[in-house]
Amino acid sequence: MRSGNPALKDSTFLDLGTGSVVRGGDQVMTLNGTVNKTGVLLLLTVITASFAWSQVQITELGAIGAGPYVWGGAIGGLILALVTTFKKTWAPVTAPLYALVEGFFLGAISSIFEAKFPGIVIQAVMLTFGTLFALLFAYRSGLIKATENFKLGVAAATGGIFLIYLATMVLGLFNINIPYIHESGLIGIGFSLFVVVVAAMNLVLDFDFIETGVEQGAPKYMEWYGAFGLMVTLVWLYIEFLRLLSKLQSRN
Repeated sequence: MRSGNPALKDSTFLDLGTGSVVRGGDQVMTLNGTVNKTGVLLLLTVITASFAWSQVQITELGAIGAGPYVWGGAIGGLILALVTTFKKTWAPVTAPLYALVEGFFLGAISSIFEAKFPGIVIQAVMLTFGTLFALLFAYRSGLIKATENFKLGVAAATGGIFLIYLATMVLGLFNINIPYIHESGLIGIGFSLFVVVVAAMNLVLDFDFIETGVEQGAPKYMEWYGAFGLMVTLVWLYIEFLRLLSKLQSRN
């Protein structure tokens, strides 16, 4: 069970002491339960995103009021994601908190992108959920299979992208920019397309991972954890669609 999503990895369903599969007895993880909890997390994200959107004012001087929501949401979301990943039993509490905090970040970022590129947010939202449902259909119908080689390839590509973004952040502290890939040229657009594809393929791994948890009778709290893992991928995919669309519109 290999996943590029760091929240959904090989050991998620294993007891760290014995290495055996953790089972939940009568209260086990179900597919419907995971879907319902994913819907709850999406709703919570939309609520706080809408609030943050309404609080950001775009002027000639920049986005007034965006900073606390962007940085607070990003840092708070990262902390809650790490806590949830290492303390899976806390997922019924930390997963909703993650959705609420991440909503502040997404709302502020979306407002900034929308001010610069009108209409980009609805396009990114439609592409994100269109990709989600298209890949879900392809996975359920057997058109895409999460083989071991597929999982290994997606995990490796995801790790490579993470290292590039990490290098970008570190070099940015010294005012050094990685050329081309973050610009609106053909190389930059090609890089964003590649990242979008990798992010989308992580959805397939998430579907497979959640299905495995259901088949193995994982504990009930893993429904929240599975929904959280899927949310992590959806947030990443949405941000990458925003970046790709902004690059494309910058060339017009």
